[in-house]
Amino acid sequence: MTTRVMLVSPAAGEAQRAVRFDDDGPLSGAGLRRVRSAAGELPAAGRAFTSPSVRCRRTAEELGLSALPMEELAGGAMGDWRGRTLDEIAGAEPAAVSAWLADPDFAGHGGESLRQLCDRIADWLARTATEAGRVLAVVEPDVVRAAAVCALRVPLDAFWRLDVPPLTVTELSGRGGRWNLGLGRELGRR
Repeated sequence: MTTRVMLVSPAAGEAQRAVRFDDDGPLSGAGLRRVRSAAGELPAAGRAFTSPSVRCRRTAEELGLSALPMEELAGGAMGDWRGRTLDEIAGAEPAAVSAWLADPDFAGHGGESLRQLCDRIADWLARTATEAGRVLAVVEPDVVRAAAVCALRVPLDAFWRLDVPPLTVTELSGRGGRWNLGLGRELGRR
């Protein structure tokens, strides 16, 4: 029994343009134009999901997907850092930023640690793999990175070395608890 999971990163939002921790804002104008140009590029899937964020739900909608929002697929909770720029936090809390990047158990921002995010996504992947067929999910880039780390069973610090551009597809195919990974096919670049 093979399960194929296609993880689609959402179109760029205003927070990404400002290098700000997401605060559930809308897509940028450029992101909206690009996702509209990608409509119809994805194959049909037996199951479709989305992170609950506005950005992911809107991307799924513009791609023509009827996707169920799943809280379990939310991006990592950033607590007190939500909506703030990385420069702002690095200036005010440099030790905390260093700890966040170095310690997978750091949750000093009042949100979720990297380990908690990866464990949550690993659990979702394990449950998803119990049914054959294709699954499409429009999810935040950190969810894609967590899924890649879990699928490959690499150390958590690999998370920080994975880039997930907007509107790319990362494909996982697997059976028996073992995944193969296909990275970063771009959407909307016709």
